Amino acid sequence: MNIDKDRILGKLSELDTYLAELGEIIPHDFDEYKHSIAIKRACERLLQILIECVIDICNILVSNLKLGIPADEDDIFKKLVNANVISSELATALKNMKGFRNILVHKYGTVNDELVFEFLKDNLEDFSTFKEAIIDYLKKY
Repeated sequence: MNIDKDRILGKLSELDTYLAELGEIIPHDFDEYKHSIAIKRACERLLQILIECVIDICNILVSNLKLGIPADEDDIFKKLVNANVISSELATALKNMKGFRNILVHKYGTVNDELVFEFLKDNLEDFSTFKEAIIDYLKKY
């Protein structure tokens, strides 16, 4: 089985970069967040590309592990759970991330600011959990 570790590690490096950038601009409170259009849009965009980076890594693994063509994006996560790459708890968090990304992409002009700010405050650790799971899996190869 051929796993493209370099490509996956490159994507994980991108993930770190985007998380660091996001960490530099996240406001301390919602009031600060909602009053700066530039910060709101930057946070939304960084979240979008962070989530897309996660999905890219998942797609690479599904392809490399020859887990079959996913029926939909949620199926990617199921396949990785079944292959013992990620836990079912992490898969649930990733599905929620993907749904959040869809809101950011498709309802960009009407995104609920409180929802985005809550995601920034409550869900960023999911990216680190994902990275740890992928690194742990790659260590096996």
